[in-house]
Amino acid sequence: MALTDKNQLKGYLCSMLAAILWASSGTAGKALFENGISPFELVQIRLTLSTVLMALFFGIFSRELFRIRLKDIAYFMLLGGVAMAMVQSTYFYAISKIQVAAATLIQYLSPILVAVYSVCFWKERLTPAKLIALVLSFGGCYLVAGGYDLRLLQMNFLGIVGGLGAAVSGAGYTLLGEQGMHRHKPSTVLFYAMAFGALTWHIIYPPFHYLEAGFTIDQWKLILYIVVMGTIIPFGLYFVGINYIRSTRAIITATLEPISAGFIAFFLLGEALETLQIIGGMVVLGAIVLLQTQREHDEMTPELIRARRT
Repeated sequence: MALTDKNQLKGYLCSMLAAILWASSGTAGKALFENGISPFELVQIRLTLSTVLMALFFGIFSRELFRIRLKDIAYFMLLGGVAMAMVQSTYFYAISKIQVAAATLIQYLSPILVAVYSVCFWKERLTPAKLIALVLSFGGCYLVAGGYDLRLLQMNFLGIVGGLGAAVSGAGYTLLGEQGMHRHKPSTVLFYAMAFGALTWHIIYPPFHYLEAGFTIDQWKLILYIVVMGTIIPFGLYFVGINYIRSTRAIITATLEPISAGFIAFFLLGEALETLQIIGGMVVLGAIVLLQTQREHDEMTPELIRARRT
């Protein structure tokens, strides 16, 4: 096997493992919610512990990753204090209200929203394939949300709102994060996004609440699993994957996440989607694959490159 082929294989494997770990963290979060922990408690402690662990790692092995410019603070306040804080909280809120797989699938509208933004503001071409992908994605999301059954739609309403909030804030985080990675390493962007996200949740929620919440040993095990195996390691794997394969291919590979979330939640929590929800999920994932494949084949014009960097 050629070196290039080995690197591509490594990239795909890293992206796939990241997707599976993200999926497992959603199921672990749902288990915590069913045992009395609120989504907002989990978000606060997840962002805080992730920041602390990354800071320890940087301090020991890569202190240069701390370096940012003073004028970048406003950017990281927006990226982390707003976008990261919102995407984390809305995603876990959605999971607390509806099935893990459904919440994850609705959140996966974020690449579609990024594509819409790119067409409107970055001068990407709106090809027939992209238009079909957009229509399919929203139609599939309608089925995943249970729009075909008014009773199911009403029961899922708050979870759907949370999932849509995660999709919108996730798209904003992606767009802002891409700009930051033109100037900083991905690890630096992730660290400061989490740090400012943690700061936000210590302002809007009782600070250091987790120190006096009285969590059990089993709850702390799940929390630490989400922090390490569901946050730090999968983000690291995903960035490694992007280094070996294009980001569009990494996004396509990451669609394994909602599929994995469905299987894990079914076997561990007994959650199951209805047939039309499963069909809708397949449509959403197919639309994302179609869209990302189309975007990969689009020519990166100088105008588009300049638009993305501004």
